[in-house]
Amino acid sequence: MTLTLSDGPLASSGPADVNYSIDGPRHRLLFGHFPRRVRGVFDGRVVIDTRRARLLHESNLLPALYVPTADVDMTVLRRTDHSTHCPFKGDASYWSIVTEDRTGENAVWGYEQPIEGVEWLADHVGVYWDRFDAWFDEDEPVAGHLRDPYHRVDVRRSSAHVVVRRGDEVLAESRRPMVVSETGLPNRWYLPAADVSAPLVSSTTTSHCPYKGDASYHSLPDVADVAWSYHAPFDDTIRIAGHLCFLADGITTEVDGRPS
Repeated sequence: MTLTLSDGPLASSGPADVNYSIDGPRHRLLFGHFPRRVRGVFDGRVVIDTRRARLLHESNLLPALYVPTADVDMTVLRRTDHSTHCPFKGDASYWSIVTEDRTGENAVWGYEQPIEGVEWLADHVGVYWDRFDAWFDEDEPVAGHLRDPYHRVDVRRSSAHVVVRRGDEVLAESRRPMVVSETGLPNRWYLPAADVSAPLVSSTTTSHCPYKGDASYHSLPDVADVAWSYHAPFDDTIRIAGHLCFLADGITTEVDGRPS
C-alpha cells in the first residue's frame, strides 16, 4: 500500500513534493522479494511451498503474491480455457487446483509470455488468496493476505482531547486516546471503553486486518456499525485492546477542537 496507493511513489500520480522524477510509464510495476517462507494449502495438500515468493507492486492495486513454478505442486494444477489480458503484463493463462474431492476453479494464473519490459514474470504464477484453505508465513497462519513489507502501523499514546459526536450528542470523550498511524490512511483515534458514554450494542459485523487482527463492530440503537474494536490485536498493535474507534456517516471526531 505504501508504494502503490494514495501518494506512494508507484501510484499513478505519485507524491507532489519531491526533487526527482520517475522516467517511465504512469502505471508502474515493481517485482519485490518477500523475505520469509510461504505455504499455501488446499484440501489438506501443500500446493505452494517457497522461500522465493515475490510481491508484485502495481500502481493503484494492492500487492499480489507470485511464486516460482518450481515451488508449486504442478501435479494438482489443471489448465483451463479461461484467460485474461492486462495491457501492462500481457495475456494470462489460468489453472484450477484439482484433488480427488474438490476443485479450486481458476485459482492460479501466470503470464507465460509476458510483454516486453516485464519478462521477469515468466516462470512465476500468481494466486487468488481466498481460493486456498490456509496460508502460512513461516509457521504462523495468515488470514486476509501477506503483510506488505512497505506497510507500517504505529500505535502511540496521546494526551490529545478527542471528542466523538453525533450532531450535538457526545458519544465519547477522552484525554488518553491511542492514535494509530497506518500507511496510506488518516490517523485513527482509539478511545478507552471507559471513556465511551454512548449506549453501544454489539453488532454481528466483523472484519480482518492483516496488520491489526480481527475487529468486532458496535452499533447505536438506531445506527449500525458506528465503531469497532480489537479484542485481541496482534502484537504490534496490542495497545489498542480495550479501545474503540468511531467512523460512520453522521459521526464526527474532533481532536483538540479540530475535525479529524
